[in-house]
Amino acid sequence: MYCGDTRYNRLELCLMFMGKYQNSIDAKYRMIIPSKFRDELGYRCILTLGKDKCLYIYPVAEWENVTKDLLVRPTSGSDDRQLVRRFFANANECEIDKQGRIVIPQELREYAGIEKELVTNGLSNIIEVWSKAEFDKIENGI
Repeated sequence: MYCGDTRYNRLELCLMFMGKYQNSIDAKYRMIIPSKFRDELGYRCILTLGKDKCLYIYPVAEWENVTKDLLVRPTSGSDDRQLVRRFFANANECEIDKQGRIVIPQELREYAGIEKELVTNGLSNIIEVWSKAEFDKIENGI
C-alpha cells in the first residue's frame, strides 16, 4: 500500500505487510514469498539478518531509507560500528523469480535455524522469515 497521507511518518512510502504464512524451502534453498507480499516488493528485495534469530526482507525503497538512517549514525563506538558492519555484510539483494521465490543463502539459513519449514510474517514495513521451530517458541513464550 503506497500512501501520500501526512498522517504517516514516512511521507514518500507507506508499506503495510501483515499476516502469517507457513511454507518451506525447496532442495535449492528457495522460499516462496507469499503472493500478498509480492505486490509490494516488486521483482527485487533485500534479505538480511533480523533480530531474535529471524531474517528480514526489505523492499528496495525501504532498504534505502534504513541505510540512510544507519549511515548518519555516529560510528565512533565499536558497538555502533559492529551493528553497521553486521547489517551490511549480511545483506543480500534478491531477484524474485517468476514463481515468487528467492534463494536463502547458507549463512542466513544457519543464523535463523531454517532447515525446511518456515513462517513468513508481515511486520508493518518489513517481512520476517523464521524457522517454524523458532517462531513456535516465540509464539508460545518459550
